[in-house]
Amino acid sequence: MGILLGLVVTIGCVLGGYVASGGHMYVLWQPYELVIILGAALGAFLMANNMKVVKDTGKALKEAFTNAVPKQRDYLDLLSLLHSLMREMRSKSRSEVEAHVDNPAESPIFSAFPSILKNQPMTNFICDYCRLIIIGNARPHEIEALMEEEIQTVARDQLKPKHALQEVADGLPALGIIAAVLGIVHAMGALDQSPEVLGHLIGAALVGTFAGIFFSYGIFAPLAAKVKTVREKKMRMYIIMKQTLIAYMNGALPQVALEYGRKAISAYDRPTIDQVEAETIGGPAPAAA
Repeated sequence: MGILLGLVVTIGCVLGGYVASGGHMYVLWQPYELVIILGAALGAFLMANNMKVVKDTGKALKEAFTNAVPKQRDYLDLLSLLHSLMREMRSKSRSEVEAHVDNPAESPIFSAFPSILKNQPMTNFICDYCRLIIIGNARPHEIEALMEEEIQTVARDQLKPKHALQEVADGLPALGIIAAVLGIVHAMGALDQSPEVLGHLIGAALVGTFAGIFFSYGIFAPLAAKVKTVREKKMRMYIIMKQTLIAYMNGALPQVALEYGRKAISAYDRPTIDQVEAETIGGPAPAAA
């Protein structure tokens, strides 16, 4: 909704101001200029990125338009899942805990949190490090360094669509100039025509410059920024998992380790301590019971 509202305001103000100052809308309708600019931008995008990034860019745009960021419910589910696993690791044998992390799809703990289970990369992250913890040979600082390296790798992959869109945005003004130059070349071939015809051709050429700059700074650059914001918020879940599990490895009780993870949540979405306790050791609220 925010993206659509922003597009309406941006396009409305630009075109509304143009019309209010006496401009004519039909002059801006130059479809072949748009074919040159957007077609060249698409071609450059396909040349610069492999198909995985192209597909992920489409997915990232969908996430940006729907604002698919973790909500407080998602954070509570993650903290509850980690609490259950830490209690298992604290009180059960290695073989019993391994049954959960080796086959999370069949685990009653993971099955209780389908929103986490359906996120395969996140589930794999949890299972991999829980497996390292129950082996017992790794030191906390070594696991923390390994987690940070993996999180950086995941973050680089997650932000590739943002960089791809930003590169398109950076190139659009130049592509607009290309379209304008081609329009001027066309106009130079009509110097023997009337001033009215020549003026129309020159105006059409200048629309290319306008369109390239507008698409760059008015559409693609803001979309790239939105994709970055959404993907970084999704990456926050990995920071929460890291903080919680490292605190547990350093000797914190499960409920105390959760506080390390809770503090990594943005203040806008962070659940209170009482909410976390109600979801973990406190059970459901009395009204719900």
